[in-house]
Amino acid sequence: MSDHATFSLADSIVYDDGVFRPYHDVRLGLLTHALHYGTGCFEGIRGYWLPEYDELALLHLREHYQRLAASARMLFMKLPHTVDELVEITKELCRRNKFRHGIYLRPFLFKSLEAIGVRLHDIPERFALVAVPFARYIDAEGGLRVGTSGWRRVEDTMMPARAKITGVYVNSALAKSEAILAGFDEAIMLSHDGHVAEGSAENLFVVKNGRVITPDPSQNILEGITRQSIMTLLTNELGIEVVERAVDRTELFHADELFFTGTAIGIEPIAEVDHRRIGNGTTPITTRLISLYHDAVHGKLPTYQSWLTPVYRENLKTPSSIEP
Repeated sequence: MSDHATFSLADSIVYDDGVFRPYHDVRLGLLTHALHYGTGCFEGIRGYWLPEYDELALLHLREHYQRLAASARMLFMKLPHTVDELVEITKELCRRNKFRHGIYLRPFLFKSLEAIGVRLHDIPERFALVAVPFARYIDAEGGLRVGTSGWRRVEDTMMPARAKITGVYVNSALAKSEAILAGFDEAIMLSHDGHVAEGSAENLFVVKNGRVITPDPSQNILEGITRQSIMTLLTNELGIEVVERAVDRTELFHADELFFTGTAIGIEPIAEVDHRRIGNGTTPITTRLISLYHDAVHGKLPTYQSWLTPVYRENLKTPSSIEP
């Protein structure tokens, strides 16, 4: 069985161009189109180990592949498999690696032509899927210290902000490095008109007077799958209405609570923005959400077990078929 201590990326099994193969057998040419021009799209999918079920559960697997298909269309590409086929391929990849810990899955589709030339049409594509052990995206005790980035979130008239396109993430990388080098944990990016958009790879929520606000899609956010899950938990479990609207930067300084959400980060409270402490230091709504989300993604809330795709069994009520 694979665990964090014994996992080796070089020896792991990946899915590449229609074949399961060892990672070290994968070859990409130096002139691969996506490497030079950012012409690819991807997803990030979490898998949670559920010890009480002896099971690995993949979170929102189908929804991620549906979004990947939408991103692919932006680049004149098409996934080589249906969503149902991708679900089965992903489960099989996890079984072949015999994972017994939390993982992060990276499916990606990219322009594979080995030639010079900027365009999107009439270029072959290649699909691959890699999985690695994963625990926490950011490790910050007491909440994140974030700074407003000088880099604006990409505008939809420049490139598709709602798609997870590889080239777009240079925008995020610039903001993240700027923040880290300035002593912060993460960045907040503003939209072209100066409203709050999102973090470098996270959606943002504002808590004020018992209400929850989040930037609306017109602010060029990536409409996160975790974002939607959190909105569902807030409404259904906590009875809190979520308002989607434009958010001014100074609203962040007056918030009672702030938190990021995302597949990799989960839910992470924000303690400070631009050297200003948020609220009175308590985070009652964020804390309750973190607990609810943890229980949901670990199969402890029956209402939300449909979010999870078990790897080693048909559902969380059937016996495990994992090999010893």
